[in-house]
Amino acid sequence: MRFQDLVTVFERLEATTKRLEMFEILADLFRQTTPDEIAPIIYMSQGQLLPAFHGLELGMSEKLLTRALAQAAQRAPEDVLAHFKGTGDLGTTAEALLAGRKGKGLTVTQVYTELLRIARTSGEGSVEKKLCNLADLLALASPSEAKYIARFVLGRLRLGVGDATVLEALALAKLGSREFKPDLERAYNLCSDLGRVGEAASKGGREAIARITAQVGYPIRMALCERVPGPEEIIAKIGRCAVEPKLDGFRCQIHKDGERVEIFSRNLERTTPMFPDLVEAVKRQVRAREIIFEGEALAFDEGTGELLPFQTTIQRKRKHGVEDHAKEFPLKLFAFDLLYVDGEDWTPRPYRERRAELVARIAKDTVIEPAEMEETDDAARLRVIFESAIARGLEGIVAKRPDSPYAAGARNFNWIKLKRSYKGELSDTVDLCLVGYFRGGGKRARFGIGAVLAAAYDPVSDSFKTVSRIGTGFSDEEWVQLRERLDEIAVAHKPARVESKMEPDVWVQPMYVVTVAADEITRSPLHTCGADAEGIGYALRFPRVQGFLRADKRPEDANTVQDIIALYEQQRRVKLE
Repeated sequence: MRFQDLVTVFERLEATTKRLEMFEILADLFRQTTPDEIAPIIYMSQGQLLPAFHGLELGMSEKLLTRALAQAAQRAPEDVLAHFKGTGDLGTTAEALLAGRKGKGLTVTQVYTELLRIARTSGEGSVEKKLCNLADLLALASPSEAKYIARFVLGRLRLGVGDATVLEALALAKLGSREFKPDLERAYNLCSDLGRVGEAASKGGREAIARITAQVGYPIRMALCERVPGPEEIIAKIGRCAVEPKLDGFRCQIHKDGERVEIFSRNLERTTPMFPDLVEAVKRQVRAREIIFEGEALAFDEGTGELLPFQTTIQRKRKHGVEDHAKEFPLKLFAFDLLYVDGEDWTPRPYRERRAELVARIAKDTVIEPAEMEETDDAARLRVIFESAIARGLEGIVAKRPDSPYAAGARNFNWIKLKRSYKGELSDTVDLCLVGYFRGGGKRARFGIGAVLAAAYDPVSDSFKTVSRIGTGFSDEEWVQLRERLDEIAVAHKPARVESKMEPDVWVQPMYVVTVAADEITRSPLHTCGADAEGIGYALRFPRVQGFLRADKRPEDANTVQDIIALYEQQRRVKLE
């Protein structure tokens, strides 16, 4: 496929405000795509070279791109900067400075291969090599091709193409019907690689898709919890349950293949460099040649044995000083589920079997230990376990159906969380995705931002539906940082996957998730979350952000519309004290 043809599709995707039209555009694109091109095209349409778990980044700054563009256009860097200041978009600048050029007929494969080569360039002199290779690529591009190459290398493609929409379009284009989307979802949930799924569908149809299974090195999309207001509801819902403490840590999925260990976060990013001590513990303690298991990592105080809050653990994400931080705040990993071991996918097996096998595979030592677990079918005993967890400073409990399989990528009542509630507040916080911001006035006028528009995720329609305008919870410094982050993903019109009655001053592509507390949920005609036939939706009353942006969550990990409705229905019931 010519890259110019793909750019034309990108232009259509960028222009649309309707998710159904986005689906139709993608389905038409995939019909025209060969099996060898499908993976690169899927990756590039989502602004990636490879899935996030590969950890491959282009590493191109605005400054470096400016130099490359100046070289390609045979202009002085000052000219490029002057134009950029006027547009605020180096993609638009690239298109303008290369106006009149016809391009050299680049193919998708050529562009993708060259960008991959640039990303993998490392070592001495790598910055200059990247600059020269990018300049050469831009010099071969047409003006519109250069626009999208520039945006791509900066991570600002802004097309808003979601995973669920890609899967739906693949089902129609490659399997013949949207009804086969669940087949693709099953495969994707086990490998977390849309390109691999697309390639399998293109080459072998449903049979090839069915052959995709759990494999070390490909993170499995993590199972998620539903919520209820109390122990009685848990017992009524699932009966006898296995109860584990809910820890405020860093959820990890551990992959071991011989002496090689990889660690992935809940949003499927490779986080192995954060946990050198955990890597060594896995090699030392885990009895398996190949294994995939999950656990919660927490920093702790060696002197007191006290588990430390999430903010302390997450400091491991810094690129520098990890070893020093590991010495100051060593880790414990509380392992709670087994997904794969020595060639066999364990996700279809019952929780009780997975748990027993996991315990048998962990040698006793100081770093990794099985999470506490107790089975009960008694609501009174469940309340005692819950109150004991709260008294120990934990978040609450997770109750699991003992005979349930591991539901990769799903949120259902196989797992139910129960967290502490406070009078005058919702029984739980919610995670919402930011879809726009308002400039604000008064004191915040100098920040250029005074409130954000937040939305819940609707997995049925693969869209984000607004539920709150939030203006409290961020510090002055965080407001400044937030605006900088949001401006990088700002778009000229409402994104196709956003459903909103409100019109913020600036729309952004759904990317960042925040945790929000509120006093209650009310019915509101202002928001689209859960809107009925009369257009009355749900809204948060007195919302406030807790913490900053959730680095461990993807947009689709935000609470769902159904979660918001369930919380609304629960809030009038008796709350745990």
